[in-house]
Amino acid sequence: MKNKINILLALLAALIFNSCTDVVDIPLDTDNPRLIIDASINWQKGTTGNNQVVKLTTTTDFYTNVIPVVSGATVFIKNSSNVVFNFMETPNTGVYLCGNFVPVIDQTYTLTVISKGQTYTATETLKSVAAITSVTQEIQTGLGTDFLKLKAFFNDPADAENYYLYKYKFTKNQKPEYSVDDDLFFQGNTFFSLVLEEDTKPGDQVEITHYGISKAYYNYMTILLSVAGSSGGGPFQTPPATVKGNIKNQTNFDNYPLGYFRVCESDVKNYTIQ
Repeated sequence: MKNKINILLALLAALIFNSCTDVVDIPLDTDNPRLIIDASINWQKGTTGNNQVVKLTTTTDFYTNVIPVVSGATVFIKNSSNVVFNFMETPNTGVYLCGNFVPVIDQTYTLTVISKGQTYTATETLKSVAAITSVTQEIQTGLGTDFLKLKAFFNDPADAENYYLYKYKFTKNQKPEYSVDDDLFFQGNTFFSLVLEEDTKPGDQVEITHYGISKAYYNYMTILLSVAGSSGGGPFQTPPATVKGNIKNQTNFDNYPLGYFRVCESDVKNYTIQ
């Protein structure tokens, strides 16, 4: 009798565990694919800024692992002097390259993308950025955990309102950390970006980048980071609405793209943790 009970329990356990391995596909509503335009024109200090990239992809459904690329588009940028910079695609990649771009601080640029009978445009002004002058580190303890605090200092110009995007990319992390700032409370003074990082050790590398950005892009990134969870919202929080960028569809206004056309100067500092 005891052996029969043990066999019965073993069969019941096997049934339960087999039931737990069933794959459940949840049907999700999927919109029509929407064009994504990654047009971040960055002029890094100390370079000519001639080589620039625009990437075109589309949205896809939740279960698709491959991001569809958009080939065969016409992509160009025109400056306020009507000089045109053409971006040519590396075949079948959705990556469009320009090798003769000319960045000029405070000059206005207009992006045009023509794809599948739709014309998309956006306009931005190239903003400067203050150079990173120094980087400091210290250990900060909170809630029983030690954090490495890094600060990257710069001298904010006194004669203009400035907006900043900060990026910290640790070699040990797959994704960088972003934050935005404005100089309302430190205009004309020395200030800093900062990051708190766990699980670091001496010799780890971090790439620190400061970007000078427009007020419009600052507002866009503030919303985007909040939705993504970097500014208080949870990473699984449902976005209240699609975050629209500055790129307009001139052919069909309702078929707007995702992404943002930004033009900015950047400064990069590579730092080794002590």
